[in-house]
Amino acid sequence: MSATPASATGGDTVTTAVPARLDRLPWSRWHWMIVIGLGTVWILDGLEVTIVGNVAGRLAEEGSGLDITAAQVTGVAAALYVAGACSGALFFGWLTDRYGRKKLFMITLVVYLGATAMTALSFESWWFFLFRFLTGFGIGGEYAAINSAIDELIPSLHRGRVDLIINGSYWLGAIGGALLSVVMLDTDIFPKDLGWRLSFALGVVLGLVVLLVRRHVPESPRWQFIHGRGEEAEELVSSVEREIEAEKGTKLPPPAGEITIHQRKSIGFGLIAKTVFGRYPRRATLGLSLFIGQAFLYNAITFGFGTILITFFDVPTGSTGYYFAVIAAGNFLGPLLLGRLFDTVGRRIMISGTYLLSGLLLFGTAWLFDRGSLTATTLTACWCVVLFFASAGASSAYLTVSEIFPMETRAMAIAFFYALGTAAGGISGPLIFAGLTESGVVGDTVLAFQIGAGLMCAAGLVAAFLAVNAERRSLEDIAEPLSAVRDDRSQVTPSGTP
Repeated sequence: MSATPASATGGDTVTTAVPARLDRLPWSRWHWMIVIGLGTVWILDGLEVTIVGNVAGRLAEEGSGLDITAAQVTGVAAALYVAGACSGALFFGWLTDRYGRKKLFMITLVVYLGATAMTALSFESWWFFLFRFLTGFGIGGEYAAINSAIDELIPSLHRGRVDLIINGSYWLGAIGGALLSVVMLDTDIFPKDLGWRLSFALGVVLGLVVLLVRRHVPESPRWQFIHGRGEEAEELVSSVEREIEAEKGTKLPPPAGEITIHQRKSIGFGLIAKTVFGRYPRRATLGLSLFIGQAFLYNAITFGFGTILITFFDVPTGSTGYYFAVIAAGNFLGPLLLGRLFDTVGRRIMISGTYLLSGLLLFGTAWLFDRGSLTATTLTACWCVVLFFASAGASSAYLTVSEIFPMETRAMAIAFFYALGTAAGGISGPLIFAGLTESGVVGDTVLAFQIGAGLMCAAGLVAAFLAVNAERRSLEDIAEPLSAVRDDRSQVTPSGTP
């Protein structure tokens, strides 16, 4: 890496091949360490949300240790969890772009662990609500820090499928949470006021294991060279190259090219907003549409799935976990089996296709539910198919906003679209859906299904026109860094291209 003297604004202008060197790396044990260290937190998130959905009925029962209703758990507590996630994403997203990926993905996990432990100790409803908010606060920060780190460390050839599978691993946690709730809610094994507490406590134990693994995940070299730590970036990438060459027994090919950037310590909110909405308005519309569609569908429907089974099909409280485990499996298989196509067939076709298909299938499910043609088993089967496609689409929303905006704004862009889209669909969704399903009126639940389906279809149509063909391209090629300079050393001028 070469450098020119510091400019008047206080940073060096450097030329580096770090991005190209990272993108040309073959898949290795080092990449698996990244995936395990960063991706496993989604399993914890899935565990959390599923446990809450499945214990809602138990918490509302006399003797649970809390004076709370099922609607408050799936409505108020769920909305507070999502509100916390939105707030945490914005707060920690800004810190992630400013202070680095590694510091923040460690801090956010600690916040999550502490709040989850306090949730297990709840003695009043207000305490439960408070720490559901704080648990979401930590998880929201994780979304911003983790997605930005993953996309900056994974080679462009594999970025789409890896990002989708990691985000889809949320549903492995959901399967665990569903099956765990079956055991923990069995009053022959645990008292009513203890089983649900132990469910949250187990999440803390698993989180501590993730924390130990995550210590070995490095800082993003892309973040380092832009923020004046170019030598550290060079040393890190060189060590990874030596490790991979030793593992593969062959020399790596030369990198495809270099980039020249003007180093800077931080990026202001004004420049971030100007970049996202002024330079890339079409991409901003795309990101917002994808997040609103998937946030309403998931936060509205999955939070209340257990309540639907209990209300309309008389499924016992302790058995809802079996049904949820089935649809969670469908959710995980979607990104796992379809993820490769996002890197081969392409982003535009796959994103729009998964959103539209899941929306249309959900309309069909609503029609069957309205006719009274479904049982608990067949409704679960319908949901399994719907969410197979919806899960791949929802995961691609995180991938999309992570890769289509410049490096300096990445974590904040993820945070902003996650927060805005989730606030629109994820806070209003549980509140609306809890009231609709609690009424016990079939038409009310059908309406909730139709709203979710309509928003998914609308997002799919937006993606059909506005999605970016980012497959197999470097992040710097998809969105040129704000710090990039031309060969004549003049600062890059925003072009306004979509």
